[in-house]
Amino acid sequence: MDFDDFRSEDPPALLLVVSGSSGAGKDAIIDRMKELHYPFSYVVTATTRAQRANEIDGVHYHFVTVESFQQMIEGGELLEWASVYDNFYGVPRRSVSEAMKKGSDVVVKVDVQGAATIRRAVPGAVLVFIRPPSLRELDHRLRNRRSETAKELAVRLGKAAGEYDQLPLFDYVLTSQQGGIDEAVRQIQAIVAAEKCRVNPRRVEL
Repeated sequence: MDFDDFRSEDPPALLLVVSGSSGAGKDAIIDRMKELHYPFSYVVTATTRAQRANEIDGVHYHFVTVESFQQMIEGGELLEWASVYDNFYGVPRRSVSEAMKKGSDVVVKVDVQGAATIRRAVPGAVLVFIRPPSLRELDHRLRNRRSETAKELAVRLGKAAGEYDQLPLFDYVLTSQQGGIDEAVRQIQAIVAAEKCRVNPRRVEL
């Protein structure tokens, strides 16, 4: 076959799942990606938890009632959902599918339990685990944001230790160093670039 007979095709859209323990730096990394105008569609998670003072509805989360969330579950409107720390979280399926139909790479942020659900439901997704340098650093970050009680803090730290056992579910792991957000973002950019160069590209079926 002549070389000219090969026709390059645009690689299929990626579903990039950013996960990790609470306080690991997921939000900060994604916010920086947005600031740098990375060409992704960022899907906003729906949650029943209370809105924090620094959060904007529809930007950080879709804040909904328990009743509304249950209706979303019953209607099959969520790609994945889970109960985390006595609150519900879920990824709207339509937001993901509509963006991917347009050829846009999609970024979703979920906890480790949600990432495991997406791995089973969407094998072609790219899963990235964000971790802090140490549990001591994670403790420091959680205390500094002052959004949890002492009891909630202990629960989150205990869960984080167990979540590291789930690393084999993921394709990549990044360490979010203090003050190293830009480096983490560059690493994600490198992951996407590598995925786009795969001989056998991942294909997402929703």
